[in-house]
Amino acid sequence: MAAKGESIIQVKDVTVGYGATVVLKDVSFEVEMGEIFGILGGSGSGKSTLLKAMIGLLKPLSGSILIDGTDIVTAEGEDRLNLLKKIGVAYQSGALFGSMTVLSNVALPLKEFTDLPAEAIEQIAQMKLKAVGLQAAAYKMPSELSGGMRKRAAIARALAVDPEILFLDEPSAGLDPITSAQLDELILGLSEDLEITFVIVTHELPSIFAVADRVIMVDKEAKTIIAGGKPEELRDHSDNPVVRQFFRRQLNPSGAPGPSGRPVPA
Repeated sequence: MAAKGESIIQVKDVTVGYGATVVLKDVSFEVEMGEIFGILGGSGSGKSTLLKAMIGLLKPLSGSILIDGTDIVTAEGEDRLNLLKKIGVAYQSGALFGSMTVLSNVALPLKEFTDLPAEAIEQIAQMKLKAVGLQAAAYKMPSELSGGMRKRAAIARALAVDPEILFLDEPSAGLDPITSAQLDELILGLSEDLEITFVIVTHELPSIFAVADRVIMVDKEAKTIIAGGKPEELRDHSDNPVVRQFFRRQLNPSGAPGPSGRPVPA
């Protein structure tokens, strides 16, 4: 296991796509143990495709993705299983099983990946729900939860087997500003308490500035990484007009006056 400040993820010269269609090419970056790392980009930029490759759901067209020193692209059998135990994933929709209680959803990875007795599995699942503030919802069905609660339940399930890395796909999508801010606070709290690494795919600027230590930005036209660093540095000092447009929420890269003749706010 990597020590804090050392690289726990190394993405090297990765090209991803579907068939003959390349979505991102020659992507390289590292994620340090214990940091909250953001993957940013506009709609269709390939950030979710890159995430799928990083968690082993999509085989890259080329390149390697090392998780704690092991390449998830080539790992097989027991090596791959052990690697997958090091990561947890919370999807944008939550992806909870609607026919199971919240507690049963959280307990499922423990049943699949451990030999623990039923009592221990239930106790651990209850602990994970308490960690995300959902202990009172343990016996509810997913349909009874609000959007924010479903996101929390998905995070609890992702934490079930104590992963070293937690991947979050658009965690704030569809949430109101207050609920989104509460989720940001949860992420910061879990990062501090559990000392795990977060990789977050998002385009929500308030969340980016609230939680991310470092980010990379991918672009649909360039089909690769066009910027990387601290969010504030990219917003205030990037010389790339596309990056400035994204971080300053401008309607055009130059920041010229909009159709009304008024300057577009930065």
